[in-house]
Amino acid sequence: MRKFLVVLDDTRECLNAMRFAAMRAARTGGGVTILSVIPPEEYQHWIGVGAIMREEARERIEAHFEVFAKWMRDRQGVDPELVIREGEPVTEILDVIRTDPEIGVLVLGAGTDKKTGPGPLVTQMTRNAGTLPCPLTVVPGDMSKERLESIT
Repeated sequence: MRKFLVVLDDTRECLNAMRFAAMRAARTGGGVTILSVIPPEEYQHWIGVGAIMREEARERIEAHFEVFAKWMRDRQGVDPELVIREGEPVTEILDVIRTDPEIGVLVLGAGTDKKTGPGPLVTQMTRNAGTLPCPLTVVPGDMSKERLESIT
């Protein structure tokens, strides 16, 4: 089964990437893998504090995932899987793609801020688009639900 890999983070554009991945998976008989990466700077504290912070980050990620997963199951009939990694986002994304042969498309949401551009993740991944192990789909962050539905 072909799976869409989508990154769960705290950005607004993440929502459109989730919607797109779920709708495409539903229409093509595919699956969705949701990846959330905890950056290393979030837990570079004393050992005890760092462990607590990592656990709290995982709990936040799992709660956030459940919101998307319920929508995907109820509205699209897709049961996503969650992968949580610790490290640098680009490195972890590439590692997940390389270790899961069913991942066929990476889906990212592009930010709409004119000053910051599409966001650091989209910028880094598109720079390397020619050597990625799978196609990259960049979903505009301000695209309407109706437009997403019409193109998926």
